Amino acid sequence: MGFATFDREPDAVSIRCFLARAILQAGRAPRHLISDKGKQFWPCTGYQKWCQRRGIQPRFGAVGQHGSIAVVERFILTMKQLLSGLTVVPLRRVSIRRELTAVTDWYNEHRPHMTLGGKTPNELYHDHDPANRRPRLEPREGWPRGSPCARPWALVAGKPGDRFSVKAEFHAGSRRWPIVSLKRAA
Repeated sequence: MGFATFDREPDAVSIRCFLARAILQAGRAPRHLISDKGKQFWPCTGYQKWCQRRGIQPRFGAVGQHGSIAVVERFILTMKQLLSGLTVVPLRRVSIRRELTAVTDWYNEHRPHMTLGGKTPNELYHDHDPANRRPRLEPREGWPRGSPCARPWALVAGKPGDRFSVKAEFHAGSRRWPIVSLKRAA
């Protein structure tokens, strides 16, 4: 996922340049690009031809209909909530870019998503084994090893009833973006 910041509403050329950079960084073009019907996208023939040359099918969310692009709307809500914890709102472009980069990196690397079956976007995008499929720690003593757990089902690491410690770190030094891990206690 990429993002760009603009001093004012971007024109069609600025949007296409940003998308081209994101595609170059990703190494491949998406099958679809979902947007609204802003003048940068529709009825802009330049955008349509740009998409066509790259084999991208432009798609549009239903205007004014909540949920028509639910995953994107959920991401935007999460971004707003995470950034609302700022005690000082950065006014310089470089400062807001730093905040957006940190929250986007945390979101993609450490935050599991129901829509992705509990995977993080990076696990899905880079085809990594998802953390929720790795053997799990089971704190309940005597719990049957083959007993079902939350989905997706995962094996128990070690024996049920083992003690473990909780470790909390914070991405980019911000307490707003926690990274929580469990370690078997010695």
